[in-house]
Amino acid sequence: MTRNTAALVTGASGGLGTAFARLCAEDGYDLVLSARSEEKLNRLKEELEQKYSIHAYVCPADLSKPDEALKILKYTEDHHLEIEILINNAGFGDAGAFAESDWNREASLVQVNVTALMQLCHGCLRQMLSSGRGHILNVSPVAAFCAGPDMAGCYASKAFVRSFSEALHEETKGTGVTVTALCPGPTATGFEKAAGGGRLHMFDHAADPASVAEAGYKAMKQGKALCYPGMIPKLMNLGSRISPRSVSRAIAKKMNH
Repeated sequence: MTRNTAALVTGASGGLGTAFARLCAEDGYDLVLSARSEEKLNRLKEELEQKYSIHAYVCPADLSKPDEALKILKYTEDHHLEIEILINNAGFGDAGAFAESDWNREASLVQVNVTALMQLCHGCLRQMLSSGRGHILNVSPVAAFCAGPDMAGCYASKAFVRSFSEALHEETKGTGVTVTALCPGPTATGFEKAAGGGRLHMFDHAADPASVAEAGYKAMKQGKALCYPGMIPKLMNLGSRISPRSVSRAIAKKMNH
C-alpha cells in the first residue's frame, strides 16, 4: 500500500510545538500531532486543515510513560504514513535541589527528554534512511551548554540531546537524511511554569516561540548540525567554551533562582 509522507511534531499543543506545526503545514506537509492534550491538538488540527488544506492526524500520548513513543510509531504505521520530518519538541524540567526532588518526576523527565526522543529517532531514522530522505530536529536549549545546579536533571538531559543529535548528524552524512539540534535561549513557552520554579531569572527576556521555531526549521531544512537562534544562545555557547566550568556552574545556579 502506498504511504503518504507527513511531519511528526511532539509537544504540538502549544509553544514551539504549535509554531513548528504551522511551519510544516505552510510547507504543505500532512501532520501527525502529538501531546498529552487531545482537546488542544484537535483545535490545532482544525485550524491547520482549514488554513493550509493539509490533513492533520491527532495522536495523544504522554511521553512520560514508558513506550508511549512506540505507540506513536505504531500509529504512523497503522495509518500508512512515512515520516519525512520528525520534530522532537516535547520536554520538561524540574526546578530545585536534586536531593529534595520527587524521584518519580525526575524519572519522568529522563523518560520524556531522553528515552522517548531516542525511541522516536530510532524508529523514524530507519525509515528515512531506507527512503533516502528526511529531516530530524531535536530541541536542545542552552541548558545543554553547562551543568545546571537546582535543575540538574534538566540540564543533563539536554546535554545528552545535543551530543546525541550531533552524533547522528555525522552518522547520516551523505544519506539524504539530516539531523539538527536547535539550541534556543529562554523562550516564552510556559516551560518555567511547568518546571515548578516560579519566576526564573533566565526568562526575564524570553524569546518569541514563532521566531525560534522559524530559525530551527530553516536550519533543519538546510541540514545544519546546530542552530543557535538569536544573540543570547550564541553568547551563552561562546561563554560556556571560554569560561572555567566553575564559573559557568555558578552563573547557571544564579539564573535558576
